[in-house]
Amino acid sequence: MTDQVTINPIVLQRADPCVLRHEGTYYFTGSHPRYDRIVLRRADRLEDLQAAEEVTVWTKHATGPQSQLIWAPEIHRVDGAWYIYYAAAPVDHGTVDAPSENETFNHRIFVLENTAEDPFDGEWVERGQVDTGWESFALDATSVVIDGAQYLVWAQQDLTVRGHSNLYIARMSTPWTLATPAVELTRPEFDWEIEGFWVNEGPSVLVRGGRVFLTYSGAATGVDYAMGVLTADADADLLDPASWTKSAQPVFVSDPSVGQYGPGHNSFTETPDGDAVLVYHARTYTEISGDPLWDPNRHARAQVLPFDADGSPLWGTPVPDTRPTPTSTEVLPADGAF
Repeated sequence: MTDQVTINPIVLQRADPCVLRHEGTYYFTGSHPRYDRIVLRRADRLEDLQAAEEVTVWTKHATGPQSQLIWAPEIHRVDGAWYIYYAAAPVDHGTVDAPSENETFNHRIFVLENTAEDPFDGEWVERGQVDTGWESFALDATSVVIDGAQYLVWAQQDLTVRGHSNLYIARMSTPWTLATPAVELTRPEFDWEIEGFWVNEGPSVLVRGGRVFLTYSGAATGVDYAMGVLTADADADLLDPASWTKSAQPVFVSDPSVGQYGPGHNSFTETPDGDAVLVYHARTYTEISGDPLWDPNRHARAQVLPFDADGSPLWGTPVPDTRPTPTSTEVLPADGAF
């Protein structure tokens, strides 16, 4: 196995990080702290993403359902085209300050497509909202292709279920259209998932050694934020909830000994040698001034994910910083100078 990523954070002030390695290049996107745009970076090494040029490929609308709080973009490559899944809300997006049990934001899931060979070229075309089967708070879509079938996994609120969001899966007929009804895989139930808010969100999928590991994040986005995991056999019916086993305990949590708090909303990529890499965000402090939504200092981090002899991930703990990080609430320029 290769060494750990040598520089962390890999990108400052970009929460909900998504990294895709394609033909030797790392493509990065994440939530911009102003929540008004979708950005991309690329580099040959994860350590070089911070210094990489950041390009805005899409900006929020002036009005309508995509005019506020652009969250958690993910970049994917499917059938020779590029896709970005993201969540957006109308200006009248719901209660920002301390939403009650069933009073949340008003996000929906949307898709951009680019058929150019280079995602920094060509045109990003809006393919519209993903029809998940019902209208409610929906966000954090991720996609995976397994045995030729594309699946979407996302978080959404069911007003008949206590909490803000559960996780669902469906097979897709196109990268913006579901082919099957949504199937609930998990809802907030354990103590660690309901600290502050009742949340299951931020799913990501890793297929390794004949198994599918579906990670997600729970609780409010401060120090209690943590990652859980569901596991299934890769040849099982992934649309059957019985195929999945859910860990009762979080697998990746805050570590005060290295000054990392609220790790979560992860994605997976790989090293040039094919080792799995866990990408996630975390803060370096616990005291937040004002609304945590507008604190920009959830930084993107990455570390190699080892496995035991049975092929199970050894999740470990967040790595310490090796790059200076800001603590003020000022949004840095794209190059991260401060």
